[in-house]
Amino acid sequence: MYSKTNLILATSLVFTTLLTGCANTASDYEPIVDGPKDALFYDDLAACKNLAEQREYLNGDTKSEALLGAGLGAVVGAIGGDTGDIVGGALVGGALSAGGSAWEVRGERKSIVIECMNGRGHRVVG
Repeated sequence: MYSKTNLILATSLVFTTLLTGCANTASDYEPIVDGPKDALFYDDLAACKNLAEQREYLNGDTKSEALLGAGLGAVVGAIGGDTGDIVGGALVGGALSAGGSAWEVRGERKSIVIECMNGRGHRVVG
């Protein structure tokens, strides 16, 4: 069986990997448009991507979700009665909650790019 230290280390590693993997996604999204992909398109796309990057992954919502998840995880871990269970539960709960919130930001960034491109006259179809 795995020790609690290994569980904590593995959870931290997975969480860090997930957030690192999300770091540039969605703001790097290139929409499919009904129209030309000329120099104006790429200029507008660059501006829209920069705008989308202003929505940070580690924002207040993500931090709040992580704290709530850590608290709930600690409560569940306390049922086991061992300090290691409490710490492990807090880490797992915090990582899962923050990861879910960061995933939502990914979708928000994509939506920002789409809305921005539509606003600049590009008909985004996908």
